[in-house]
Amino acid sequence: MHIKPNRQTAFKLPGLLFASCLYFNLLHAQAPDQLISSPNKKIIVRCNVQKLIYSIDYNGENIIKDSRLGIIREDEDFSKDLSLIKAGLPLVVKDDYNILTAKKKHIAYLANKRVLQAQTASGKKMNIVFQVSNDGVAFRYEFPQRSTEIKKITREITSFHFNDNTKAWLQPKTEAQSGWEHTNPSYEAHYMMDIPGGTPSPTKNGWVYPALFYYKNVWILITEAALGRGYCGTALQQNAPGNEYSIGFPQSPEAFTNGALYPQSTLPWQTPWRIIALGNLKTIAESTLGTDLAFPAKKIDASFIKPGKASWSWIQKKDDSIVYSVQKKYIDFAAGMKWQYCLIDVNWDTKIGYDSIQLLANYAAKKNVGLLLWYNSAGAWNTVKYHPKDKLLNHEDRIKEFARIHAMGIKGVKIDFFAGDGQSMINYYQDILVDAAAYKLLVNFHGATLPRGWQRTYPNLMTTEAVYGYEMITFNQADADQAPAHIVMCAFARNAFDPMDFTPMCLYKIPRINRITTPAFELATSVIILSGIQHYAEGPEGMAHVPDFVKTFLQDLPSSWDDVRFIDGYPGKFMIVARKKGTKWYIAGINGEAGEKKWEIDVSFIKQKKIDLITDDDSNFFHRATLIPTNGKIEIKVKPNGGFVGVVDL
Repeated sequence: MHIKPNRQTAFKLPGLLFASCLYFNLLHAQAPDQLISSPNKKIIVRCNVQKLIYSIDYNGENIIKDSRLGIIREDEDFSKDLSLIKAGLPLVVKDDYNILTAKKKHIAYLANKRVLQAQTASGKKMNIVFQVSNDGVAFRYEFPQRSTEIKKITREITSFHFNDNTKAWLQPKTEAQSGWEHTNPSYEAHYMMDIPGGTPSPTKNGWVYPALFYYKNVWILITEAALGRGYCGTALQQNAPGNEYSIGFPQSPEAFTNGALYPQSTLPWQTPWRIIALGNLKTIAESTLGTDLAFPAKKIDASFIKPGKASWSWIQKKDDSIVYSVQKKYIDFAAGMKWQYCLIDVNWDTKIGYDSIQLLANYAAKKNVGLLLWYNSAGAWNTVKYHPKDKLLNHEDRIKEFARIHAMGIKGVKIDFFAGDGQSMINYYQDILVDAAAYKLLVNFHGATLPRGWQRTYPNLMTTEAVYGYEMITFNQADADQAPAHIVMCAFARNAFDPMDFTPMCLYKIPRINRITTPAFELATSVIILSGIQHYAEGPEGMAHVPDFVKTFLQDLPSSWDDVRFIDGYPGKFMIVARKKGTKWYIAGINGEAGEKKWEIDVSFIKQKKIDLITDDDSNFFHRATLIPTNGKIEIKVKPNGGFVGVVDL
């Protein structure tokens, strides 16, 4: 506006400017909370950029109290004294994608998004981006300005502040370079279940994701996704004073040799999504937020990506089984079970040799079985003697090795003993995935971090251990005694979004161990646990003791799923789930407690159909067929630490 100067305006203008500035400053200082709601309006997020806090309500109840936001970079502190430049209008975000390693094949995502643009007093900009779907909240930070200078983040201030009386189900993150051959952290520990919120972790390294909480009939599951090359993996810090859990960075040994530990990047720059799934247990169990927020799939020739089931000698027979004759037997076993793969584990390069591996690959191919080979990740962090070692540390070595085994007909690799979550180690995982895809190799990471949705971004990632898995049950009785509750817990939390190579299911006997789970519990884990390649603990000797109808079930069992229905359960106690493939529903339940249960299972979505059930009897298995009544409810009696499976053909 142009103001013509005169005596009157010249006198009044300073006052007008003063009033305008005062109004602007008051408005700025008292800017209201910005609201972001889910499409169904059940979830409301409130964010105040000036105070750098957010909170979450669900169905009108406050679930997450005022929690902190912010990032501290070496060149600027984005955790205080920010001003709101612009609060973007709500936008609808939609996504549709297919995935072969998740709860269902086709996934649709719908959320409301708001971008809150802020800046520091010196003019450096940071956006806080929220996306709220019907099953949870996701947010991340963006640095939109451009710079070729490397910026370094020293701390993330983000927290999750729970109310009093919140309960928690959490897995401690083991100390870096602790454990056997200094192989920790590998996300391998028992969960601490149903503990008071705010309980300190027994380790300084905090708590891993996914982290599960419960408050006033609402379940909350925290994790992260879209972990690209510009960030480290994070965890929840050891201490949560006042029930406020803060994000923590990895310990100093958790990096690639001479590589970056904490996040660093040029600008623009985005952090990973912080994900808070919330609702009832059905919502949590059916949620796909961990892949919804992941980066879309890299464009590759995906014709070689085939989920499947694998035989594996090492889980019960250990190192002595890695010889030509035993591996040939396990190839025959896989072929007889109509399984797609056979995994050959440690030291195969010397105990069998490349030439004989070639013979085995040729033999397996004639039986429609693909071979998978084990590798040591190597690196200065790694004192494990198992080999092949030092073949994957750089791009040149990887492509040389991957080209060689691809030419031999090898279908995939299992790579073990990584160092943790430092940014350079996160990049190492992704470098391997890219190079493996170039040579049409499937990947299984062991002794590794949680994949955080990488299976969507890199579709050749079939599975990842990152769990205290079945091999630990084969090592000592104490872990076998905890197995029922532990497996139920892992199915709810660890396996919530990411494929889990638990290597389940021993139907007969474990050498030197008294397995306390029933055979039907073990069989049910083949449906309960999700993994792009499911490596089974049972071997040919044990399978010889199994009824033919159980073998048929395992021969026909799908390797990927079209849909999922959570039926009932409670973390650490029991889980009942239904998975669909084509015209068949597979229903499975596991009892994690040492008491007999009588479950009334609501399967009204498939009522008045015949269900073929396999449960426990006094000796081994009991098989029967029954008609689901018009009310859609069936009763199943389950033994202590027992289970069942059922198949319904539509």
